[in-house]
Amino acid sequence: MINAIWAALIIIGFIVGAITGNLDNVTASAIQNAKGAVELAIGLIGVMALWLGIMKIAEDSGLIRGVSKLLKPIMILLFPDVPADHPAMGAMIMNISANILGLGNAATPFGLKAMEELQKLNRRKDTATDAMVTFLAINTSSVTLIPASTIAILSSAGATNPTEIVGPTIVATTISTITAIIAAKTLQRLPKYQIKKVKGKGGKVECSLK
Repeated sequence: MINAIWAALIIIGFIVGAITGNLDNVTASAIQNAKGAVELAIGLIGVMALWLGIMKIAEDSGLIRGVSKLLKPIMILLFPDVPADHPAMGAMIMNISANILGLGNAATPFGLKAMEELQKLNRRKDTATDAMVTFLAINTSSVTLIPASTIAILSSAGATNPTEIVGPTIVATTISTITAIIAAKTLQRLPKYQIKKVKGKGGKVECSLK
């Protein structure tokens, strides 16, 4: 869908440019912006390498595991259907901890592992469980303390104080995470999105949507 939207924007741009007689300007603008994109990407290499290095040190020093210990009591409350000692719980905690510290690359494999383990607890394999939905909502809106990528972009763009984004980022992501959790928990209570247990043949428990 995204590819279709971008393709439509490009085609419409060229058509409008041809109709209005500005096709040369459209072409020149496309070339100029393509050049700017390359320059921006190259400019990000140094800053990103620095921040990723700092984050890697934080990861190896056990900082993520320290944050994980603080998160565990909260995670148990948010995910009552997931046993506290289940691998899914550990993977979710590590994923959220990495996201909080801005370690997106480290968070991804933990997120995939968490979903894999949550699926093992899922009795209806073609329907996401409440835990899956809540985890995805938190993962998407995750609280971020150090927005390394944003800082790198601002620095590359010549910002005088690129780290000033840290405060607003903490506030914005905290609000987004709280909102995501409230939305997920609220929708879970609606009959339309609940899964009920029914007994099938031989007394076997099956699941179906209400």
